[in-house]
Amino acid sequence: MEGLAQRAALLRESLGRSQAATDAVVSILGSFDSRLSALDAAMRPIQLRTHAVRTAHENIDRTLRSADVILTQFDRTREAEREIQKGPNENLQGFLDAVDRLRSIERFFSSNRSYSSSDRVLSHVNGLLSKALVKMEGEFQNQLTQRSKPMEPDRLFDCLPSTLRPSAESRSEGGKHPPGGAQSDNHETAEAAVYSPPALIEPKFVPLLAKLAQQLVQAGCQQQCAEIYSEARASALESSLKNLGVEKLSKDEVQKMPWEILESKIGNWIHFMRIAVKLLFAGERQLCDQVFECSQSLRDKCFSAITKNSLATLLSFGEAIATSKRSPEKLFVLLDMYEIMCELQTEIDTIFVGESCSQMRDSALSLTKCLAQTAQKTFSDFEEAVEKDATKNIHTDGTVHPLTSYVINYVKFLFDYQSTLKQLFQEFKREDGSGSELASVTMSIMQALQNNLEAKAKQYKDPALMHIFLMNNIHYIVKSVRRSEAKDLLGDDWIQRHRRIVQQNANQYRRVAWSKVLQCLSGQGLTSSGGSGQAGSEGGNSSGASRTAVKERFRSFNMQFEEIYQKQCGWSVPDSELRESLRLAVAEILLPAYRSFQKRFGPLIENSKAPGKYVKHTPEQLELFLGNLFEGKQERS
Repeated sequence: MEGLAQRAALLRESLGRSQAATDAVVSILGSFDSRLSALDAAMRPIQLRTHAVRTAHENIDRTLRSADVILTQFDRTREAEREIQKGPNENLQGFLDAVDRLRSIERFFSSNRSYSSSDRVLSHVNGLLSKALVKMEGEFQNQLTQRSKPMEPDRLFDCLPSTLRPSAESRSEGGKHPPGGAQSDNHETAEAAVYSPPALIEPKFVPLLAKLAQQLVQAGCQQQCAEIYSEARASALESSLKNLGVEKLSKDEVQKMPWEILESKIGNWIHFMRIAVKLLFAGERQLCDQVFECSQSLRDKCFSAITKNSLATLLSFGEAIATSKRSPEKLFVLLDMYEIMCELQTEIDTIFVGESCSQMRDSALSLTKCLAQTAQKTFSDFEEAVEKDATKNIHTDGTVHPLTSYVINYVKFLFDYQSTLKQLFQEFKREDGSGSELASVTMSIMQALQNNLEAKAKQYKDPALMHIFLMNNIHYIVKSVRRSEAKDLLGDDWIQRHRRIVQQNANQYRRVAWSKVLQCLSGQGLTSSGGSGQAGSEGGNSSGASRTAVKERFRSFNMQFEEIYQKQCGWSVPDSELRESLRLAVAEILLPAYRSFQKRFGPLIENSKAPGKYVKHTPEQLELFLGNLFEGKQERS
């Protein structure tokens, strides 16, 4: 128990010493905190001064950087001003770069109005830009005037497909267009034809013009820019067309021209339209798009202003032709003109795009429709004119009438325009695309011609010559149709039907012309039995025949044959095959009858006085005489 009490007393003593130590540590720490607080209070002013210095340095850096930027802008302004003062003549690209720098400087100071010098600098920069603008307008005009030269015809011809270029000989003689009319172009398809629009301004100058235009547009000078550009390019375009041969003719002047001159001018006009649309107008559109890349509306507006007068000049000539007095010979040039307008219509719609060009597109389409209407009416007029042709000067030899050859050639030419005519008929909803309308019209024209020929044939007093005339003309028609594209359109039935008409007229001629001659070779009335047999009856004889009556028959035959021979040698059958077949047809009825008559009754004359006075010809001699018929010249037997 006593040991336990001692350990307890020691524990209490130890705890008492630990508490004292703890209290001492706490006391020491409290004294240290007090000294730290005093030190912190002493350092705070120093920290504040250091922050202020740092802030001041940062402000100074910012100010220096701003000053450097401003000084740089001042330097750029001075550099740009030097370029502006020099103008664009020496270094156009440097001038344009200087304008770009001034615009950048203007934007900088406009967005940094807090700078004390901003207003003054802006005023100076705007003044320089105004000077630059005046100089740019002058340079734009100067560049366009220098670069916008008329295109020489030879340069344009070199841009055409090879088949449309004039020959070297034609060029040396001053030819202004490819030779031949529209049909000489071999109807070269659009796929095969290659047109290469010329560079109206040297390509290396186009980007500079585009930059000048862009600067002027950005400065709000669209109107002045458009006027300068349009005036220069329109003058060059009009001069190019004038050099080519395009004339400004009034409607009255066109309609008073002799047809021979007018026909030539229409051929020229067709080529002028091709060159204008596919080369010159296409080139102007391309140039407008390049120079005014910055503004679609300005492109269209300038292109319209440039081409308006030139297109109007070309279209006005076409309108004068389309509205002139109709005549058959104008149909083919009308079809040529209609054909070229149809060919160019898609390109016109593509090139003359935009609202600014809408009236020009409408004018071109209006001409196309007007030409179609006039061609269609002329077509109808021709059919009527053929049937009503009142030409009185028929040929005395019964040959092919000029009207026949004219109409046939007319129809042949029509078939060169099959595709164009189908398109024209479709325009008036008269064609289903099968060619039936062209076939119908062609048949109507042929029938009108046949009706007219039948009326003209009645002017012949000799019925035999009337049939020769009809035979010649219908044969000419049939033969021409068989050798042309009309054959497939009119069909074999039509051809066979008209061949029968030719044969019918040949038979009628033979009957009418030779019936009286054949009657002289008949035994009727010569024999005592009064036999009515033809001389061609080989079994007959001269028993009971009167020598006087036989002599009279021979005399009558000779007289009539010589009369027919003299007359019909002057008649004409121009087709050699038809002429030979007609001679053969006559020989087939005349020679057997003559041989039979001579064999039967010739012996009665042989023993009489001067038998050669009555039996003047042998059958072989008659055959030779027949070989001279229908040559269109007078002969003696």
